[in-house]
Amino acid sequence: MDSFSYQREIPVKYEVDVFVGGGGPAGVTAAVAAARLGSSVMIAENTGSFGGMGTVGLVPAYMQITDGVHLLCAGLGKEILDRLYGDKTGKYCKKMGIHKETLKRVYDEMITEAGIEYQLMTRIVDVKAEDGQVEYVILAAKEGLYAVRAKVFIDCTGDGDLCVMAGAGYQEGDENGVTMPSTLCSYWTNIDWKQAEGIDQSSYLGQAFEERLFEQEDRHLPGIWQVGEHEGGGNCGHAYDVDALNTTEVSRAMVHQRRILPQYEAYYQKYVPGFQDAILVGTADVLGVRASRRIEGDYVLSVEDYEKRAVFADEIGRYAYPIDIHPSMGAAQFKQFSEDYNKRYRYGKGESYGIPYRSLVVRDFDNLLVAGRCISCDHYVQASVRVMPGCYILGQAAGTAAHLAAAGGCTVRGISVQELQKMLAGNGCFLPNYRG
Repeated sequence: MDSFSYQREIPVKYEVDVFVGGGGPAGVTAAVAAARLGSSVMIAENTGSFGGMGTVGLVPAYMQITDGVHLLCAGLGKEILDRLYGDKTGKYCKKMGIHKETLKRVYDEMITEAGIEYQLMTRIVDVKAEDGQVEYVILAAKEGLYAVRAKVFIDCTGDGDLCVMAGAGYQEGDENGVTMPSTLCSYWTNIDWKQAEGIDQSSYLGQAFEERLFEQEDRHLPGIWQVGEHEGGGNCGHAYDVDALNTTEVSRAMVHQRRILPQYEAYYQKYVPGFQDAILVGTADVLGVRASRRIEGDYVLSVEDYEKRAVFADEIGRYAYPIDIHPSMGAAQFKQFSEDYNKRYRYGKGESYGIPYRSLVVRDFDNLLVAGRCISCDHYVQASVRVMPGCYILGQAAGTAAHLAAAGGCTVRGISVQELQKMLAGNGCFLPNYRG
């Protein structure tokens, strides 16, 4: 492969206290938390809206927000849910279906109200770092390349792009390097939700496989969630053996997923009550990647921590979503795989695991934090913390910590963890083990 050297002057367009890379649920809460505390903040998002998989990715619903007793994504997470669903009754939507346009506006309002500098359709393309200190991120936008200088940087890209460009270490996949399959989420209409209530949407798959309705025997069907009076959001089908860090493979997966979704349309129309007139009207513009990089931090949150419901002195939140690994093995083994996981990795009411601040601190860097599904954890815990409520918890903690470091003129390890916990608790976050 040929190569050549390329050099040019890059203008520094922004100088801020805190830079946030990625405008998904972790990025939004990180930026809002830091800005509300008084830091100047700039956030860059690669797509045309904030929210990541919950908006541009068409993920249809929130996963677990409580441990059965407590709201775990309290603080900014609660504020987002209240704005999205309305707080007139004091209760959240029973099925937690997401109306995408409303959620987009919620994020827009929170970002603009906080006075945050923001750029959509803007990608991180490089990082200048030296001796454990990130100095600049290089962004690419319609106008060309430009740089941002900040005191503290937060990677909320999902794939850990900022960290890796800076030179941070990372892990990927399970002990064999295998990652979970991806899904292209979808939007549906003409659904009779009254007729569909209580129906196990996957219970007819056996018949469909016998009739060769599908080109791949995928027995894991999360299904279609209600997101409107007759509308639904689909989490249907998997793209197996796709490296989410390889653009060629992701491109092929997008085309593959669009090809197989009409097979699910035929399945629902033929077999599933309430869906006989259902129409597939759209697919997401980004692939739903469940797992890629996990950045190496000062502490690796592990499945052993999950199993023992760990408590940490530097705890910044607690979470309880089950370890939700979508298997990459042959689909025929899915039932046994699911039963094994349900027996081993399910919590009882009121149980949760702690998340230490050290899992947000990037190893060997002084002014770099990570939040979202690429925090420092193992393959199993990533399958729990990767969902939106978990990202709200991580983002608010990272943004608060970044403010403390920027305001105090210290490293991200030099902040007072007790002060961090005090500020999080004071802003409504669920920290039952913080004693003040």
